[in-house]
Amino acid sequence: MTEEEYIKKYLHPEDNLEEALKRLEKGEPVQYIVGDTDFYGNLIKVNKDVLIPRPETEELVEKTYNYINKYFPNKELDILDIGTGSGCIPIALKKLIPSSNLTGVDISEKALKVAEENKIINNVSITFLQSDILKNVNGKYDVIISNPPYIREDEEIMDIVRNNEPHLALYAKDNGLFFYKEILKNAHKYLNDKFIIAFEIGEEQGNDIVKISKKYFPASKVLLEQDLKHLNRFVFIIND
Repeated sequence: MTEEEYIKKYLHPEDNLEEALKRLEKGEPVQYIVGDTDFYGNLIKVNKDVLIPRPETEELVEKTYNYINKYFPNKELDILDIGTGSGCIPIALKKLIPSSNLTGVDISEKALKVAEENKIINNVSITFLQSDILKNVNGKYDVIISNPPYIREDEEIMDIVRNNEPHLALYAKDNGLFFYKEILKNAHKYLNDKFIIAFEIGEEQGNDIVKISKKYFPASKVLLEQDLKHLNRFVFIIND
């Protein structure tokens, strides 16, 4: 399906097709033009305040869910999503594990507004709160999951991404490793004795993030995993 065909099929009836096609010509992503996208079978509203969910993030959800079933069978879980954006990750996990308690945090008020709308659209109970990483977080969690900003500040990315999606959710200092370091440095205070940390990562960051993970969690399993394209895209830290 071409992008034009996608817009014609999914554009909301109240929206103007001619205007939508003009936005496409100017290089705007079809998901922003239509106003929503599918994520793990859930309708997720998106606009320029949030990243467009990627298939790799669906894989992160799938892999995390499988580890949860392995290490936390039949347990009511407390799960924290750091950098929640549109709320797509906690929404998907809440639907997969209805008994779980989900919290999503983000520094962006505008992103959290979108997340709250998506919570209503998907009829799920999730707590969203504003926090600079873990600063406003309280309590202990069984699972911390995050797809944080991880693009290097000098890294070349596609124009359609750089020109449209929020840079706050894309770029990170310290060669793209800043948020991983901050989360891992402070995560102990927010984890139960038995836990899972799940990260989506840049394809060239695996070895660095494994090293950082082992520094802060030397007694835990640290697993580097590939996506469907056979690229290193996920790190899991498991204490069972």
